[in-house]
This record gives sequence, structure tokens and C-alpha cells, in this order.
Amino acid sequence: MTIHFIGVGPGAADLITVRGLNLLQRCSMVLYAGSLIPEDVLFAKKSGANCVNTAHLTLDEIITIMAATHADGEDVARLHSGDPSLYGAIAEQMRRLTALSIPYTVTPGVPAFAAAAAALATALTVPGISQTVILTRTAVRTDPMPPGEELASLGRSQATIVIHLSINNLAAVVRDLTPLYGIDCPVAVVYRASWPDQHILYGTLDTIHDQVKAAGFLQTALIIVGQTLGGCNFRESRLYASDYRHSQRGVS
Repeated sequence: MTIHFIGVGPGAADLITVRGLNLLQRCSMVLYAGSLIPEDVLFAKKSGANCVNTAHLTLDEIITIMAATHADGEDVARLHSGDPSLYGAIAEQMRRLTALSIPYTVTPGVPAFAAAAAALATALTVPGISQTVILTRTAVRTDPMPPGEELASLGRSQATIVIHLSINNLAAVVRDLTPLYGIDCPVAVVYRASWPDQHILYGTLDTIHDQVKAAGFLQTALIIVGQTLGGCNFRESRLYASDYRHSQRGVS
């Protein structure tokens, strides 16, 4: 049978895709990270399905459950928060399954950065200001960043930067980006985007650290840095200009 990696979105249960929901409802085994997957999603599982919280398990133990369920002729729903392609530790799971000749599929999910942008009611790419979004993290207790991917290097682009898994490293984020973006550069921190207890902080590189410290955010928060957060002072896109010609709209 098949292991289905399913991105269930950033938190709100109704942000799971239709495909993901259909797969979840037919799998006999559901593996999920308890701290990141909303219980409302689990309520949609197949009746009688076995649910296992993998937060306390090792990779070997997770693969053992997958292999055993596969051997029993049953499908597995492996739930990942957000989109599984981003910081989901999915690559090593797929490599193990390939070595065991166990088939798998991947269903994308709404990524946390998209939910955060929606919560902020902002665009991450704005004409004349930023046309690039960098998704990254910083090294805290996990693997070090590859050479050239430090914030001090990435920030030279002046692109919009979305920083995952780094709220406990915010002081270093501010230290590395301030010389490149300036102390007045807008910053937004979105805590638990799309969850019922979602909370948003707006500030600058000069103020955001004290704001986050006062709020007590310890995890599950995205940091967004860039001038696209700075309001309405930007030029309009050429895409909808009256004199812009393209295949779907001619110019009289």
C-alpha cells in the first residue's frame, strides 16, 4: 500500500486541501506531530483509524510503523504542518521508504508564510520594492546553515525575508539584518498563523525584539522583514495597466 505525506496547512483545519482531506479519510494509520497539527483535522480521519503522535518518536520508529502498516496492506497518512516541502524533515523519510521499496505520494499544503501574509493582509512582492521572497531559518539547536546562507549573506539582496524556526534567535536576526536593512525597516511577527490564538506584532528592526519579549512568544512564530510591509507607497503593477498588451487582452 502507500504512504501519503499530506500538508495539512498552517493551523486552521479548513485550510487542508480537498485532496489531502480525501486521503486522510481513507487511511487506516495516521501519523502526526501533536504540537503542530490541529485536533480538528484529526476529527476528519477514517472511522477506526489508528492515530499516532510522532512528537516523541525517532525517525527509525516512524519508519518502522510505516513499514508495518504497509506490510498489513493498509495506507498511511503522514501529516505535516504547513507544506511538507518546507522544514518538514520529509526528505529523509522518503529516502528510507525508497530504500524499502515502499511507495509514497506527497500532497502539498498551504505554507505558514502564505497564511502569515494573509493574516497581515499584505503582499510579499510589491512592484518596485521587492520581487523576491527568501524563505530561511537560523541555526539555533538544529543543523548549522550551509555556507553562504547566513542572514548576513542573504540580506544583501534587500529581498523580503521570511524567517522560520527562529523566534528564540530574534536578537541574532536583528543583529545580522539591521546593517543591511536599517533600523527602521518594517518587521512583522505572526504567532501561530491561522490558529484561533493567532497574534500579530508589527514593529521595526529597532523595536521588534522588545515587543516579542514582552509578548512571550517562544515558538511557532514567523518573522517577516522587508519594505513590502511598509504601507501603500508603491507603484502599481504593469499587469493591469490600460496600455499593457498580452495574449488575453489587446489594446485598442
